[in-house]
Amino acid sequence: MNAGTKFAMGAVLIVGSVGYLMASGIKETGQYFLTPSELAQKVSADPSFYDLGMKVGARVVPGTVEKETATQTLRFRITDGTVSYPVLFRGLPPDTFTDSVEVVVEGRLQKDGVIYATDVLAKCGSRYEAVPKA
Repeated sequence: MNAGTKFAMGAVLIVGSVGYLMASGIKETGQYFLTPSELAQKVSADPSFYDLGMKVGARVVPGTVEKETATQTLRFRITDGTVSYPVLFRGLPPDTFTDSVEVVVEGRLQKDGVIYATDVLAKCGSRYEAVPKA
């Protein structure tokens, strides 16, 4: 074998190994979230789906955000345009949380139909984009 062939085989082996490690790492750490419609389908198909830890991604319904500063309680509704759920979160909301922002809510759906959230992640939107030049 000449030096060029050995180099090419070595490069293919290294690139393949790095590609495999990247793909397996992404697969292990990637997490899927449900939409409210998918959650409703799962609950109707399997009533034991209540009180299981899950993530739900949706948009906050405008006008539904209620903040109680004294108890650090946040109540709001999320929707995907078809199905909506009320959410109760105790804690400080993210700085980027506003009315009608896209959120991922981590928590448990209870039989009363409320998602009791343990964590709320808000999409940043255009907050950090550059100001258009005049």
